[in-house]
Amino acid sequence: MLITQVEPESIAEELGIEHGDTLAGINGSAPRDVFDYRYMMDDEYVELCIIKPDGQEYIYEVEKYADEDIGLGFESALMDKASHCSNKCIFCFIDQLPPGMRRSLYFKDDDMRLSFLQGNYVTLTNIGDEEFERLVSYHLSPINISVHAFDPELRSHIMNNPRASRISHYLNRLRDARIQMNFQIVLMKGVNDGRHLDDTIRALGGYIPFAHSLSVVPVGLTRHRDGLTILHPFTKEDAAQILDRIEGWNSLFAKEHGTAFVYAADEFYLKAERALPSFDYYEDFPQIENGVGMLASLREEFMEAVASRPSSAFERRRLSIVTGRAAVDLISGLADSAADKFGLDINVICIDNELFGDEITVSGLLTGGDIRRRLLQIPLEELGEYILLPSNMFRSETDTFLDDTTASQLAESLGIPVKIAEIHGESFVKALIT
Repeated sequence: MLITQVEPESIAEELGIEHGDTLAGINGSAPRDVFDYRYMMDDEYVELCIIKPDGQEYIYEVEKYADEDIGLGFESALMDKASHCSNKCIFCFIDQLPPGMRRSLYFKDDDMRLSFLQGNYVTLTNIGDEEFERLVSYHLSPINISVHAFDPELRSHIMNNPRASRISHYLNRLRDARIQMNFQIVLMKGVNDGRHLDDTIRALGGYIPFAHSLSVVPVGLTRHRDGLTILHPFTKEDAAQILDRIEGWNSLFAKEHGTAFVYAADEFYLKAERALPSFDYYEDFPQIENGVGMLASLREEFMEAVASRPSSAFERRRLSIVTGRAAVDLISGLADSAADKFGLDINVICIDNELFGDEITVSGLLTGGDIRRRLLQIPLEELGEYILLPSNMFRSETDTFLDDTTASQLAESLGIPVKIAEIHGESFVKALIT
């Protein structure tokens, strides 16, 4: 395990461990991944075997508090390679990517460890029983699970993997270990909707209180589906029926268990042209990163941030906000409220997703190329002093779009500054007025 970071003033630095050293063992055993590492390092006394770049091997004796971190960072968060997904899901978004995008986007991971570390959703079909039991033994929580269907045959069909039929076996084991679970259903028209959706919600609700939440999200369909299973988008009427069904279950769970448990993705409300639920509806927003309650949260936080600030006497300025079709009405309404109070002229620009197609309407899947083509059609004086882009368009902690273009390149080609705003109210308002 290659050491890539040593925290300043840490135990590791005091011992003389350096960037470029290799961790070969702890107490005579080699950790398989970050979970073994944390478990082995939990003792008050540990012996570390470190190999220097010249091949010299050293044993370091460490006395510390049981839960004290000694300050080492490694080449990957897992301290291992992520497990590749062997499923052939009929809805897989990665199979619908066009060629020519960055290589990492084409890697299908399905690693239970990444669910604990990063919140990834996993199917539990790509893990052996021994490895599953090892991870369960650490009592890590919560785990996020892509279920899609509880019926064994239907789930196996959706994933094209016979191991998918064992879902109840794994969920029962996690429940018995008292591990908290969040679930996801990717809903497909004519496949796992209707009575199948009811059956799945009913079955997963049976795991409460260890089941914390369930999200139902619409399948994402790009224009690049040649040779793949034929799937159809949901209509406005479909979305309305799905919401009625989910909200019925939501009310039932709230009455019986004191938690709503199951939530529909924001996209269903937009597709059905229904008002978004209130902020309180989403309880503790257990699946906001899954597009569930994100818009309601943004609306609430944005309006609170606007109300908390005094009106500005700045010279009137013009700027532009870029978003996808899904959120354009909400963003326009928020922009109007800020414009009136802070003396701004805000141009909200809707970008259609030419790369992925008309069915992909969220801002997080827009590319720099599509944004650039649209903005070049607009005169500079209409764009204003700068362009504001939501952070979900970019790879984490970078300014890089899905197509590997950058915000810096976009700004250069447009001849106008580009700002990136975090998608929560205070940051959004601050980006508008500063």
